[in-house]
Amino acid sequence: MREGRPECLLDISGVVKTFGRFRALNGITLKVDRGEKIVICGPSGSGKSTLVRCINRLETADAGRIVVDGIELDYDVRNIRAVRRKSAMVFQSFNLFPHLTALENLTFGLTCVLGLSRADAEERGRQYLTRVHMLEHESKYPGQLSGGQQQRVAIARALTMQPDILLFDEPTSALDPEMIKEVLDVMMDLAREGRTMLVVTHEMGFARAVADRVVFMDSGEIVEDAPPEEFFTAPRTERAQRFLGQILKHRSGTEAAP
Repeated sequence: MREGRPECLLDISGVVKTFGRFRALNGITLKVDRGEKIVICGPSGSGKSTLVRCINRLETADAGRIVVDGIELDYDVRNIRAVRRKSAMVFQSFNLFPHLTALENLTFGLTCVLGLSRADAEERGRQYLTRVHMLEHESKYPGQLSGGQQQRVAIARALTMQPDILLFDEPTSALDPEMIKEVLDVMMDLAREGRTMLVVTHEMGFARAVADRVVFMDSGEIVEDAPPEEFFTAPRTERAQRFLGQILKHRSGTEAAP
């Protein structure tokens, strides 16, 4: 822990989110320490993506508290902006600007949000394109890149903002199988650097290798929160056991397919 800085970077307490009559989040409480890597998994509709979207205020919680590095995410626009500077989101659908090159996708936020000069923004942009092995593609538009390459540019864009916490919302789910590894390799490198990461994913190999804790969600609630070895070898609930059985069977079937 850095001197004078709290160990807890993200503090979520009693968060509720509803869409009409559907309760997507039902009193979620979760703490993430600085440098922790948390993998969130669970069946479709369990509230995983809604939770990470609430952390970055892409969705507004109906009740509860979200505090990022001591800043409460309330209705104060200044606090919302401050939290968004401390967190960066990587989406499953990349969300790159199609009319901007890879480098321009990185420099846009640096000039418009952080106020960097174009020269400084391009220098930082190239630094992070290099970090994800995409510098040679800096002048290409998203439509000229593969899905894996687009996602690596999206990760680089998130890194340029130098956030305290990285939020990943199923970053490999839109990729072909052969492109998944190149994205996971970048994410594993980031984890080794000690970055704080909250990752929604079904990539159980990544979870087992990288996560400090695995959070299993179902029906808008956290059902299990455990170290990966404990979660994978001795899940406490029948629901988690069933989920693991299904997803690991699917993964092995996919790998065995010709």
